Amino acid sequence: MSYKRFASVWDAIEDTPEEAENMKLRSSLMLALKNHLVRANISQAQAAKLFGVTQPRISDLMRGKINLFALDALVNMAAAAGLHIEMRVLEAA
Repeated sequence: MSYKRFASVWDAIEDTPEEAENMKLRSSLMLALKNHLVRANISQAQAAKLFGVTQPRISDLMRGKINLFALDALVNMAAAAGLHIEMRVLEAA
């Protein structure tokens, strides 16, 4: 039996490298948003108002339901939360 190592769980479970990269970005943004809301002690109702979404949508975010969020929606939420997003693009190894 041979074993293959992956740099990320997304590399292991997604069908294409493109899908894996998208999931990596989405998961990073979701984690940053969740951590921000917890640190700032912002309720789900307050976050929903701030982001212009419903409270159940914030519940989905806090529960990590990644498949329900597009990358652009997460970027918009991060900007509304006052978070600054930086991106690095590197050549694939």
